[in-house]
Amino acid sequence: MKILTCTEPGSFAYRNAEAPSLQEGEAIIKIKRIGICGTDLHAFEGTQPFFSYPRILGHELAGELVDFDDAPGFEKGEAVTFIPYFNCGHCIACRSGKPNCCTQIQVCGVHVDGGMAEYLSVPSRLLVHGEGLSFDELALVEPLAIGAHGVRRADVKEGEFVLVVGAGPIGLGTMEFARIAGGKVIALDINENRLNFCKEKLKVHYTINATSANVTEQLQEITNGDMPTVVIDATGSQKAIVNAFQYMAHGARYVLVGLQKGEICFNHPEFHKREATLMSSRNATRADFEHVISSMKKGLVDPTTYITHRVGFDEVKDQFESWLNPANGVIKAMVTV
Repeated sequence: MKILTCTEPGSFAYRNAEAPSLQEGEAIIKIKRIGICGTDLHAFEGTQPFFSYPRILGHELAGELVDFDDAPGFEKGEAVTFIPYFNCGHCIACRSGKPNCCTQIQVCGVHVDGGMAEYLSVPSRLLVHGEGLSFDELALVEPLAIGAHGVRRADVKEGEFVLVVGAGPIGLGTMEFARIAGGKVIALDINENRLNFCKEKLKVHYTINATSANVTEQLQEITNGDMPTVVIDATGSQKAIVNAFQYMAHGARYVLVGLQKGEICFNHPEFHKREATLMSSRNATRADFEHVISSMKKGLVDPTTYITHRVGFDEVKDQFESWLNPANGVIKAMVTV
């Protein structure tokens, strides 16, 4: 089979490899779609934390189930996706029902080789039924689940203002599920084209350009002077993360979905007087995947709206670097295998 490896920052190489053989407790998927996400782009740039090279990227995946061991209820030939966070099942996080932050987690395409290949072997226990969704839709379940998990961490309530910082694919999904939870969504980004996408495609009522001189004043106007009671960062930008501390209402919850390499700092008295809550949100759980699939089937979210670029597997090496350029307007690149 053909695979594509990120050999070092800024470099890809195609090569042939043996197709995986069936192992105990594993399932083999013939890959049909690969969504390109921020993790892949950061790995190519050399800015992704917890990363080593060479690595086969790819964890936003959908395909055909060709063989499996110990996967009751599944059938050969059905369309599937899977949960790409390979957890140990025994640590304190796993025992507490939080396999998404397992102490020994191996994320497909990050800590272990991923799905930029024709076939991939994954743990059978992590398979997810396709539920009649298309391969395009199934490949986008995982990134949407990231946003859904962040919204669940924030415990968004009906009618409260939710500021989502960053209008990339993860931020867009976060906005969708904040809306589904009943939140009044405010999108904050530096890219006017992304903000227009939020208004036109996602029907986000409030958008603010982060380069504006009066962001705080705009937030006060939108929230009737209260400021947002939920702030969710989906940028992974240290500057954006630190800036957003000032946008919280008293009693607000601040959830960090985006990840960056360095430290964050904030004014303790300002944070303390708000009795604010700071949380991280890592990966997603099966419940989040099921929520996303259910929302897709109900027509509450249309993930194919995000797909702006399509390429064949053989074109990825030549096209990948162009997806880093904001001028190319990439929201989601989708690879067909």
